[in-house]
Amino acid sequence: MSKAGSSVRARVPYEPIHKRKKLRLPNGGKIILWVIVNIENWRPERPMPRVILPPPMGQPMLPDVPNWAWHEYGMRVGFWRYLDALRSRGLKASLAVNGSACAVYPEACEAARDAGWEFMGHGYVQAPMHTMEDEGEAIRKTIEAIKEFTGEAPRGWESPGLTETDETVDLLAEAGIEYVANWVLDDQPVPVNTRTGTMTALPYPVEINDVVISAVQLQPSDEIWRRGKDQFDRLYQESADSVRVMSISIHPFLTGVPHRIKYLEQLLDYILGHEGVVPMTGAEMLEWYRSQAQQS
Repeated sequence: MSKAGSSVRARVPYEPIHKRKKLRLPNGGKIILWVIVNIENWRPERPMPRVILPPPMGQPMLPDVPNWAWHEYGMRVGFWRYLDALRSRGLKASLAVNGSACAVYPEACEAARDAGWEFMGHGYVQAPMHTMEDEGEAIRKTIEAIKEFTGEAPRGWESPGLTETDETVDLLAEAGIEYVANWVLDDQPVPVNTRTGTMTALPYPVEINDVVISAVQLQPSDEIWRRGKDQFDRLYQESADSVRVMSISIHPFLTGVPHRIKYLEQLLDYILGHEGVVPMTGAEMLEWYRSQAQQS
């Protein structure tokens, strides 16, 4: 794919969902459930990716201890609530992890690995891709860190903040990444053009996502339950025609806190209470989607 042809629209040609081949799940499956847990390395010496407390009198200061500690609580406490909530329901998440977080939070990463979660690249540190001095090197370092920790290179990628430059998907494809979660434009997997062929965009959630719900929109603690239920109900209805994906993205410092965790558990129980729900990791979904493409 030439530089001139690397526009956003050229990456994902427009195809209305009702005109596509119908997607089916085996054994009476109706809808896919995809849970993504995000683990990030927020560096105390830098400005925080997000803040809950504005600086006193509007004067930013470093280190930003209260906002760094807001995130750090998630790794010390909130993550372990996720582990219990998912394990007790027989669910495996896709762990979107900063490459450097494997060394910063080894106990959490070990627990995710031992629980059989999939690891997907989430940048090397929590910073936008366009701020990387060498984007390709940051991608390679992330892949190498995950491979060293788990024994396998990640197949998927979610950029910090879903950010991309004009070259991100090309560099990801060249590094061996097979699916990306940045293209939040569909309820089904779709192909993405790169200069070395195609990869797959999986339906990552931009609104059933606790960053948007709790850190951006500042919604009440139970919003993930109310919004998630409505999202699932509609997707479940539409899956009778062709399989849809119900994805949920969570961060330990947000939905992992005491006043929100029960609403995530309530949503998971509601979803799992329906016939034909098929939980998958991103890699499992990719394999299923490829099998559908191979069928006549």
